[in-house]
Amino acid sequence: MSVVRLTVRDWIRDARRIAVLTGAGMSAESGVPTFREAQTGLWAQFNPQELATEAAFRAHPQRVWDWYAHRRNMIAAVEPNAGHAALARFAHANPGRLTLITQNVDGLHQRAGHAHTWALHGHIAQDQWLDTPRACCDVDALESGRPPRCPTCGNLRRPAVVWFGEQLPVQALEAAEAAVRACDLMLVVGTSGEVYPAAGLAFTAHQSGARVVIINPEPTPLDVVAELRLPEPAAVCLPAILT
Repeated sequence: MSVVRLTVRDWIRDARRIAVLTGAGMSAESGVPTFREAQTGLWAQFNPQELATEAAFRAHPQRVWDWYAHRRNMIAAVEPNAGHAALARFAHANPGRLTLITQNVDGLHQRAGHAHTWALHGHIAQDQWLDTPRACCDVDALESGRPPRCPTCGNLRRPAVVWFGEQLPVQALEAAEAAVRACDLMLVVGTSGEVYPAAGLAFTAHQSGARVVIINPEPTPLDVVAELRLPEPAAVCLPAILT
């Protein structure tokens, strides 16, 4: 085992609180296409702004609904990888020590057994109301369709993900910020470090005195705050350092 891996294992052993931020690279190791990689076939003609904004959904609800159904089907065909499993095992074995924050919407952490996950960008497998629900909006009495709707007022169901131009879920973001301020060690896994405010969590951890470790085969803009880098895939690295 490399000296860097051994050092990070020691830091994990000694840390009272660990925050972990995961990004699309970790899901890609399971075979989940990135947002743009999923734009194949029929969907290749559209750009992200035509498929992932509230305005796009209001203008073309069936098109956007079908796009997300396409992505849901792709995600359902993959499984959590060894990195997801290693994080779940560690969390179960060390209650209260690890806070998991993810930019991913695929639910692979939860499927691996990590139920307490702060999903900053939502959950692609779940739906929510497009507009503030009225008394008539009952999820058990939906009018079927693409998308489903309230049969009384017509309020649409939409994917429960954060679209371009939307704010992150307040509870998840506040919990993530509190976790990185309180941690001794932060692992940043498989994220490009380009999407904010999630990427800013690494800077917050660094400024709060935590050690930051980047786990990513490729360089990232967050490397400037890293005490150490492990240029490896998450599915290889995490099982090695979390045991």
